[in-house]
Amino acid sequence: MLRCWWLAGLLLACAAAEPPLRWEPRCRQQLRHLQDGARIAARLPPRLEGRWVSTGCEVRPGPEFLTRSYLFYANRLFKAYQFYYWDPSCQEPSYSLVIKGKLRLRQASWITRGATEADYHLHKVGIVFHSQKAMREVASWINQTSSEGCSGFLPPGRTWAPGALYELLSAKSERDCTAALGFAMHELSLVRVEKHYQPLLEPQQSGSQLVEELYLGDIHTDWLERLHYRPTGYQRPMQSAVHHVHPCPACGIIYRADEHHPPILPARAEPPMQLSGSWVSTHCEVRPAVLFLTRYFIFHGNNHTWEGYYYHYSDPLCKQPTFTIYASGRYTQGVPSSKVRGGTELAFKVTQARVTPMDQLTVMMLNSSEPGSCGLTNSWSAGVEQDITPTNGCLALGIKLPHTEYELFKTEHDMRDRSLLYVGERPTDGSSPDRPDKRPTSYQAPLIQCAGAPEEFSNYVSLKYLGEEDANGSEALKPLPVAFLLFIALQFLRWD
Repeated sequence: MLRCWWLAGLLLACAAAEPPLRWEPRCRQQLRHLQDGARIAARLPPRLEGRWVSTGCEVRPGPEFLTRSYLFYANRLFKAYQFYYWDPSCQEPSYSLVIKGKLRLRQASWITRGATEADYHLHKVGIVFHSQKAMREVASWINQTSSEGCSGFLPPGRTWAPGALYELLSAKSERDCTAALGFAMHELSLVRVEKHYQPLLEPQQSGSQLVEELYLGDIHTDWLERLHYRPTGYQRPMQSAVHHVHPCPACGIIYRADEHHPPILPARAEPPMQLSGSWVSTHCEVRPAVLFLTRYFIFHGNNHTWEGYYYHYSDPLCKQPTFTIYASGRYTQGVPSSKVRGGTELAFKVTQARVTPMDQLTVMMLNSSEPGSCGLTNSWSAGVEQDITPTNGCLALGIKLPHTEYELFKTEHDMRDRSLLYVGERPTDGSSPDRPDKRPTSYQAPLIQCAGAPEEFSNYVSLKYLGEEDANGSEALKPLPVAFLLFIALQFLRWD
């Protein structure tokens, strides 16, 4: 009995001590980690020399399934491989492209903060087919849609020759037959390299290791626009073949591949679609039209309702908040996608939304909006949340209520067995996927599951999510309540 009274006294002392005991849910912890910039360094201009590889199977609008391996030389020349597949696991190669050219870095981008603009010139593009089917299909595209100089690219009935390299583009002969494939290297016109340190995963090891990521320009979601589009966002980053995340089985396989030996990624189990729980961004995300943001979603599987927090910023490290959007509604039962293998189609209805402006520029914009189009007229102030449901959304921010979006989702596990959620890529033109024919065919950056269904703590992540500040101006976490500590002590007494 004396032991338990001693424990109760210790708990009471802890409750009264300064500073108080603190506790923080994993979702909030991840958001704070992102807000701190996650100790990311980005050099301007970036250093590109060396080889960069995909970390897994990538999905581009269309859909197109591919992996990439780009080699940049010190003399500004580059050699890039793009390996295309029939399947979303990148195990059934279709054809490979070999791209050679020259890249010249220019100035820091005036449009996308943190990026560097670049000019590129293609010298040669070659294609190697990995099956008769791939050869027949690509030849049909080129013969039907290309200019006169490409109409006889491959005569009908031509037999597939394994390993044969066919020239699609040559700067010397001024021949270009790449348009039929929707091919362009405009991704090279926007470049960013980030460095951060990954903690070593082995229990017996301490310290961290360098990870370098190469962000190249995004691919337009509209096939007809991709040949002319100049990127303002990024696609899934590649990583340095030397300094990449661990473990990464795909990195070594892609590094060793060439046009004659395309990478075949190891088979991975596809987990069933389980949305219930909380999901949060893994890094500061960049969307076209210069939007920096992080996302936090909560799905309630028992009644098919959802909540979403969208934290917007003015900088590429997500340190300078501009405004936050909270949205909620319902979603339908998912069905397997007939267009994107491995994806699940859902419909989301957005019925409520609230906005919190976080800087004076956003406050001024909202207060100058047309009366009745975005909350109460001339009533916005920094850090104060306002419901925009009564005004059917907010015209100034492009929010319309209620509305339905047709979505594409996918879940998978990473190499550390963490659950990832891929949400459909937003249309590049800034519109909403509000019709079934506008449903995405590719994905945004993944969200990581930070809490399961029983662990949801949405009330801890306020719309400001910055928390309260202590005397030094730093955010103070919520202390464990004294009543809770007393309850624990009483339970020990009762047990004894």
